[in-house]
Amino acid sequence: MKIGLVTDSTADLPPYLIAEHQIQVVPSILILEGKEYADGIGISREDFYARLPTLKGRATTAAPSIGDFLTPYQTLFSQGCDHILSIHAASQLTTIINSARQAAKEFGDKVTVLDSGSLSMGLGFQALAAVDETESGLRSTIEAIESTKKRLKVYAALDTMEYLKRSGRVPGVVAQLSGLLSIKPVIEIKNGEVRPVGVTRTTKQNDERILNLLLEVGEMERLAILHTNAEARAKKILDELMKRARPSMPRDILFVNVTAVIGTHLGPNAIGFAAVKK
Repeated sequence: MKIGLVTDSTADLPPYLIAEHQIQVVPSILILEGKEYADGIGISREDFYARLPTLKGRATTAAPSIGDFLTPYQTLFSQGCDHILSIHAASQLTTIINSARQAAKEFGDKVTVLDSGSLSMGLGFQALAAVDETESGLRSTIEAIESTKKRLKVYAALDTMEYLKRSGRVPGVVAQLSGLLSIKPVIEIKNGEVRPVGVTRTTKQNDERILNLLLEVGEMERLAILHTNAEARAKKILDELMKRARPSMPRDILFVNVTAVIGTHLGPNAIGFAAVKK
């Protein structure tokens, strides 16, 4: 059985991995000052984060349409795929998966749509786990995705609460933390939920908290260091991690400036990681 893979742009997969594994990626929609962009097209991530604090009105996002999914599904079937696995961002945080499910109905039982319960490389690593197992069949591929999902650790330390408040996507977190002034929240994404795990007051404390959470993971199968235009800080964290825990690190570590559709809700100058425990 030949299995095709589809995900969405919130997976944050580097372009070379998308090309190497022939993954179809459906872009979400970014709306800036009344203009729509397909996520990752027409504006770079660096330019987006530079513009974000000075925008007239807030940046917003939208899910791709049903038609946006029909095209990659049709493409993969035309290339000889017998079945498609379509894995997407957490359904509690976005309606992307709803469009995928509606489009999948056009192909009967030939498309399986899965909820990753995560974002960014938390989703991306599940897609990569699928890549490694497609030749073993549909059941083995889904089991590999589920195994990765169970072993995921995804954390972010935000520079401000402002963008979470604007987005309205995680009211529980905002309600719990909105009474605290001038804080930098640390959050975890787990099983589709955004959970506050602490707050800091300074950038240095933010960095230390993320580093400590990384060290707590233990031996890792996969790791991505994430940031929203905070490359220098993120590299320092990686350097410190390599000094303290090199034997437990995977051979290939990804370094990702998080896509704008996610960054709209996190804000610039956030750092974090996605890791899969070994």
